[in-house]
Amino acid sequence: MKIFLLIIVNIVLSCISCFADNAADRGLEIAVEADRRASGYGDFTAQMQMILRNRKGRESHRQIEVSGMETADDGDLSLTLFNTPRDIKGTALLTHAHKTEDDDQWLYLPALKRVKRISSRNKSGAFMGSEFSYEDLGSREIEKYTYKYMGEENLNNMQCFVIELSPNDKKNSGYSRIISWLDRKEYRTWKEEYYDKKNRLLKTLTLTDYKLYIQTIWRAHTMKMANHQNGKETDLIWSNFTFRTGLSENDFNKNSLKRAK
Repeated sequence: MKIFLLIIVNIVLSCISCFADNAADRGLEIAVEADRRASGYGDFTAQMQMILRNRKGRESHRQIEVSGMETADDGDLSLTLFNTPRDIKGTALLTHAHKTEDDDQWLYLPALKRVKRISSRNKSGAFMGSEFSYEDLGSREIEKYTYKYMGEENLNNMQCFVIELSPNDKKNSGYSRIISWLDRKEYRTWKEEYYDKKNRLLKTLTLTDYKLYIQTIWRAHTMKMANHQNGKETDLIWSNFTFRTGLSENDFNKNSLKRAK
């Protein structure tokens, strides 16, 4: 009888392990396909309005210019420049994303006329008072997460894959896990839930108003991040996307932070 029970237990454990492996493989497969479909744009420029909203509904608005570029062997490059309001005009964030290493990020503060490096220990901090963190603003490289397929759900009349992402950098990431909903047809992300280090729901991101560019590249024009723990929200409203403009890596070095003003 003991031998029989031991065999049953081993079979059950083997099935559980097999299911976990399949869920991980399927989750990674979906993430890789979504990344493949979002790649190939070369470079882009765009304008963005950032709307900060406190728990009482009071709003403040910021006008921003954004540029980005793919690289051949590493993560994406991006530059974010604030044009308004006047007190933060010229503030700029430069991000060099990496596939496995910590992203390099620098913040130019015109009032101090200096460039400040963002430490990996601070990447979970709020970016310019918004509900987006420095971590959120880096490109999401496949190699920085482990994945789990959680099934399918209907979201906004679309059948969506649901996958769980767990950051490999558990020490410096602000999240224990991220749950992402991607539509089956185009692999676009429509919703994400971010959980804090204690596995409590921290924020929800919703993405809407997708438009297609250069035949293959979809971009959401409205991104809403709601913080469930402090009651604040941040909206990002994108416009005037232009792709393959001829940007080079020289447009994304530390000197470009000061030139951007």
